[in-house]
Amino acid sequence: MPLSGDGQQTQGQIGARLQEVRTRRGLTQRALAEPGYTAAYVSTLEAGKARASEAALRYFAERLAISYEELATGVPAGLRAEIRDGLAEANAAMDAGRAAEAEALLAALLERAAGNDVPDLAADVRVALGAFLLRRGDLAAGREQFEQAEALLADRPLVARVRAIRGRATAYYLEGDVRYSCYLLENTISELNGGGLPDPASLVLLYAAVIGPYLELGALERATKAATLALDLAPRVADPIAVATLHRSVARTLAAGGRFDEAEAALVKAQDVYQQWEIRAELAQCHWMRGYLYAQHERFADAETELRTAATMLRAADAVFYAVQVEVELADVRWRLGHTDEAEHLLTRLLADLGPGHGAVHAAAAHRLLGLIRERADDPQTAERHYRQAIELQQDADVAGDLADTSRLLGDLLDKQGRTREAVAAYRNGLTALARPGTTTLGAAPLPPPVISALDSVHRAVHVVPGGGDSAAHE
Repeated sequence: MPLSGDGQQTQGQIGARLQEVRTRRGLTQRALAEPGYTAAYVSTLEAGKARASEAALRYFAERLAISYEELATGVPAGLRAEIRDGLAEANAAMDAGRAAEAEALLAALLERAAGNDVPDLAADVRVALGAFLLRRGDLAAGREQFEQAEALLADRPLVARVRAIRGRATAYYLEGDVRYSCYLLENTISELNGGGLPDPASLVLLYAAVIGPYLELGALERATKAATLALDLAPRVADPIAVATLHRSVARTLAAGGRFDEAEAALVKAQDVYQQWEIRAELAQCHWMRGYLYAQHERFADAETELRTAATMLRAADAVFYAVQVEVELADVRWRLGHTDEAEHLLTRLLADLGPGHGAVHAAAAHRLLGLIRERADDPQTAERHYRQAIELQQDADVAGDLADTSRLLGDLLDKQGRTREAVAAYRNGLTALARPGTTTLGAAPLPPPVISALDSVHRAVHVVPGGGDSAAHE
């Protein structure tokens, strides 16, 4: 009898299934049992009064011409492979921009999984659907899919729920609730590590996901630690896509420390995997991050090329919400290249798709840039309005570094107008945010994996060092 969380069955369920299939095959209990077992043993199993051994179930499955899994769990032969193949097909369709086809495939897969009462497969489909909804910008609907996936797996081990939890945390992050996203990921990491035998693949997924929220909150030391621990675990992870996503997240941490050459090297590792597996949406994220790196080096023409490539690829893959975020950064680059009117027009258009609960961090970045543009156009009233809108969004998202920067800009603007008291209040607002280090405001740091030695961590730490933060929300 299977002992894992996937498809675990009671004695009564297995006995009822054994009787149903035997009857359908037209076999008596004696005909099914002999020569390996007795009719009395089959009768006892069918009544749910005894637990069948794995050897017995395999024997009866062969006699009944069905798979062991179908007899032991009720899952039809080949259903798991069918769902896995269907998910891969749906991913390929979505990546090619065939959203309607992908959604139809997922709906059919969900019906198949639910119809056969296989909760873990239904949860896999809901996680995939949730990811599609996030990239389109349907954040609340995507989060609901992850919540339903978690509910389906409520009685399963935590490892089985990791992808659903990570998806829900990502939804909160994109909505602008960065602190709660971080809290959710940290708690899951601690619970996994506290169990004594953590799953490396699950931890790599969680560490890669928590790096972005850490950097937004100004918790640079924690972002670095997460990257360090994840890199230690990566050699034990068989999923190349998960490892590639980790390298992309590590690139962001390296960039935060000003180590751009090493960040570029990490991006190349991720990009090679995405190209090999032909995952356009993830490859676009590499172009996005590289555009950010070029902008930090003031290679604005190169940054523009990378960001335009990323936005085009994301829109082609129906990842419209991520494309909008990229275009906010593109507007910043265009402004730095002297195309002020174009940048202002682009930002104004993009804000129709961004705001509280819907890409709040990038909405704040758009308002901040519009404030700068209006201030330089000698329009202080409009500039102040944009700065205050950015600050409100940044306060809600609790992104300390961005909040301090925008508060400084507002303070300088007010000071120029002789509004000294208001300027001081703005400066104080920004300084207060910076005065709350992440190690205090986030609570205790998550437990490290017990399988990683202190010596390993110190060795790996020489490769990823904390530095200055950035505010690009690369997913």
